Amino acid sequence: MAALNEDFLFQVLAVVSEIPKGKVATYGQIARLIECEKNARLVGKALQLSSLYADAHYPCHRVVNSAGRLVPGWDKQKVLLLEEGILFKKNGHIDLKVFQWDE
Repeated sequence: MAALNEDFLFQVLAVVSEIPKGKVATYGQIARLIECEKNARLVGKALQLSSLYADAHYPCHRVVNSAGRLVPGWDKQKVLLLEEGILFKKNGHIDLKVFQWDE
């Protein structure tokens, strides 16, 4: 199991920085890309803490859960995604078949 350390954080942020405008990735997808498949929750924790450790701006708003749901309580995430042309289904989720990043 991976540990939430600075190396893990910067691996996550490196992948997040690659997500193109108008696309989203899931926590599990990012975990798989950094070869930590079972650590999707740790990816979420790393993103939550990223502003404390990283000086640069990363497009963390482009990361959603495996059902296409947004971060609870972060209303600006939806605004940022809409500005990038990402549309939402009636249930408020993102259609991952349409908008998921095909890394």
